[in-house]
Amino acid sequence: MATWQEFADEEPEFAADVLARLTAGGHLLLATLRKDGSPRMGGLDPSVIDGELWLGMMLNSWKARDLKRDPRFAVHTTPGEGTNGDVRISGRAVVHEDKEPYLRALFERTGWRPDDLDLFRADITEVVRVTLEEEMVIRSWHEGRGLTRAVRT
Repeated sequence: MATWQEFADEEPEFAADVLARLTAGGHLLLATLRKDGSPRMGGLDPSVIDGELWLGMMLNSWKARDLKRDPRFAVHTTPGEGTNGDVRISGRAVVHEDKEPYLRALFERTGWRPDDLDLFRADITEVVRVTLEEEMVIRSWHEGRGLTRAVRT
């Protein structure tokens, strides 16, 4: 699995486009797996700090419990007018105990600092960017396979 920085080093232009879309719309949707294997969706504000994609969430939330039990996740930007498509990132979430750098960056960005939270570092296996040009363009990066491009008419 790759860190955000490893992905960005391999595909810098694609990573810059993905990051711009990730940060353009605020909240994203996080998909986790419940104990019974069914999906759970919830809101999330991910951050890329020091070459890592971070998933911070309310302490002991259901999604945090899901990730502690089964680390597989997917995040998806919410599509909307003027956003020019969407982004999906999949991988595994790794519990991270040193929260201070993340909390400091969160406060600098938002002016808000929670007392505590659950924090996960994302190990990335797949990044997909869909844009609407003359046709639908789907660019996807998979760890170990690199970047591909498909066009749908």
